Amino acid sequence: MNEATRKTAFVFAGGGSLGAVQVGMLRTLLAAGERPDFVVGASVGALNAAYFAGAPTREGVKKLEQIWCGLRRVDVFPITWASAFGLLRHPDNIIDPSRLRRVIETHLAFSRIEDAKIPLHVVATDLQGLAVALSHGLAVEAILASAAIPGIFPPVEIDGQILMDGAVAASTSIRMAAKLGALRIIILPTGYACALKEPPRGAVAKTLHAITLLIAWRLMNDLEHLPDWIDVHLAPALCPLDISPFDFSASRYLIERAAENTQKWVERGGLTRRALASELAAHRH
Repeated sequence: MNEATRKTAFVFAGGGSLGAVQVGMLRTLLAAGERPDFVVGASVGALNAAYFAGAPTREGVKKLEQIWCGLRRVDVFPITWASAFGLLRHPDNIIDPSRLRRVIETHLAFSRIEDAKIPLHVVATDLQGLAVALSHGLAVEAILASAAIPGIFPPVEIDGQILMDGAVAASTSIRMAAKLGALRIIILPTGYACALKEPPRGAVAKTLHAITLLIAWRLMNDLEHLPDWIDVHLAPALCPLDISPFDFSASRYLIERAAENTQKWVERGGLTRRALASELAAHRH
């Protein structure tokens, strides 16, 4: 197939506060001349993918960087006495998603998914554990559904379907990108805290850490089973890393380190060849 006709997709994985690394990756990828035909995102990756789809430029990425550097844990996971009393009224979820909704509504440049400047596909999970691609409709609702960590945030009903976090689907956003027609896929992983010396403290922190482990291993499985004709490139995750996906205080550090690591990867030919076994092994560890 002619190079010009091959659709390229950016795939944004989930990972809580570690989603900041995707901003550094984006900065380097755009500087290297990469421009995706469409983007796919799940969980926090859905938020990053949506913002990027609305402003797919270097200036847009700079603004996304400012947003991340201004985020605090309470903006996403407001665990307060009020939320504790709220748990008594709504025992199915720990956190009220109203603050996360406010973050999304404040910074997103469009209201409907189909109004993004480049095609956007938000991945959520249905009650059977199957991935659902949300490619039209209200963007805020789609992102909230994709980020609805079971037990932490309430599920979201869209078009009669009860949906939850896209990161827990039986297959990852990589397979969804292939299903949507991508023949070249660039994956922006968040990685996980591979160098923690003790378990995270608190129920939400423990849940987020477990989900990032699930995402990383499922990503590896899907990569190993992609068809040979799909050209896949895996941007480098950060490891060693001892930052919890519940910690929003290190965004600047994560962005800069990811930008530097991705630049070295580009210089080694990361965008001109398929993911090598050595890169998969590095991501695995």
